[in-house]
Amino acid sequence: MTVTADPSVGVADRANGESRRSSFPTLDAAREAESAPGTLARMVADTGTRFVLAVFTNLRGKPCAKLVPASAVDQLEAGELGFAGYAADAIGQQPRDPDLLVVPDPRSFTTLDFIKPGLALVHCDPWVSGEPWRFAPRVILGRMLADAATDGLELKVGAEVEYFLVRKNADGSLCTADPKDDESHPCYDARGVTRMFEHLAGVSDAMNVLGWANYANDHEDGNGQFEQNFAYDEAMVTADRVMTLRYIISMLAEQRDMIATFMPKPFSDRTGSGMHLHMSLWRDGHPVFPAVGDDRYGLGLSPTAYSFIAGVLTHAAGMHAVLCPTINSYKRIGARTTASGATWSPTDATYGGNDRTHYLRVPDGNRVELRGGDGSANPYLAVAVQLAAGLDGVRRELDPGVPATVGEATHTLPPTLLHAVEEMGRDDVVRAALDIGGDGVAAYYADLKREEFISWHNTVTQWEIDEYLTAL
Repeated sequence: MTVTADPSVGVADRANGESRRSSFPTLDAAREAESAPGTLARMVADTGTRFVLAVFTNLRGKPCAKLVPASAVDQLEAGELGFAGYAADAIGQQPRDPDLLVVPDPRSFTTLDFIKPGLALVHCDPWVSGEPWRFAPRVILGRMLADAATDGLELKVGAEVEYFLVRKNADGSLCTADPKDDESHPCYDARGVTRMFEHLAGVSDAMNVLGWANYANDHEDGNGQFEQNFAYDEAMVTADRVMTLRYIISMLAEQRDMIATFMPKPFSDRTGSGMHLHMSLWRDGHPVFPAVGDDRYGLGLSPTAYSFIAGVLTHAAGMHAVLCPTINSYKRIGARTTASGATWSPTDATYGGNDRTHYLRVPDGNRVELRGGDGSANPYLAVAVQLAAGLDGVRRELDPGVPATVGEATHTLPPTLLHAVEEMGRDDVVRAALDIGGDGVAAYYADLKREEFISWHNTVTQWEIDEYLTAL
């Protein structure tokens, strides 16, 4: 299957045109497109909500919010709630800049009575001076989805959310929240899941009350590590739900005197936490990845799916600073060994069938699973760059080559955050995905990550003291 757009025109070309940047609606038009006026206020009234967390996410993946009383929801809905963007951090503003005014998306309205009675949450898009703010991750993803829609394509995504439940010792070090969770191979351990029943059941109940269709809750490969899954949906819906779920998990864990961390590698000797994304393209309500007869590589995929895979593999190194955005990310990827004997973190961008050692796994013909991202990834940015990479493959009708066998490497991934930032700087498609609303976002993001690396590099660690103090 081929797309209607000229395959020689890549995402980078489409992103740089003035018509693309000027084609987005005014503030009033955007609000009207999302819902009829008063929709959010009606939801608040109908659910007996007392306060709404008006949330936007910055480039680091931090949820920023104001607590809005029900009596002021009309002002929120009118786009009158302002934030000092520089204080929120990593959102492309300086102290002198005008306020971020957030526009709520009522479709993301979520009641949180299981956390605090009368509490709800709504995800918002920041606007500045009457335009969607190009540094806002949710805006970036929205524009990338609009770019795919020009080819008649819609992305649907499923996400696997992994995390550790820990407590802090008196000296500040971490320990597993469940002291009995000390098996050498704890993955799927029935006893470990049962001991954490109240927490896991609470999160599961919350997802099901919200209509997300939780279908599994399991003990992962590391002591203290868990994963909770919900049904796939439209890309923006899933990204919103990942952010909401992280908040729910964190708050419910805190109620039980635990810390839920999505840090990729909190323990040196245990597997790290990933955020695997299952992706599928749809056209006119029908999936375009599956093929009844696959005479190319036998994975049950269409030519469009193979081209999507090729695009993701081609840009894997360039995407890495987004999918694995922290210093700690690369300790997960580069782990030499773990207590269980496996790391589950690919160091090379390969693809294949139902084989979890690949960067891209094809469990069946309906989807592809990208296993390269980790628990610290910003879901809006992660989905946006993967879509951009896949679309580039589709538009250029790229071929991924034969599926890799064990030990074969096609594209080696960056070993550190600094290397990843350098790779992103060389990848026009990834940079264009971030810059699709206007220039400067990719460079700003690269500077944030570069400064993060330098800050860590300038910190003297216990390892250095142990290694060098009396070595000379």
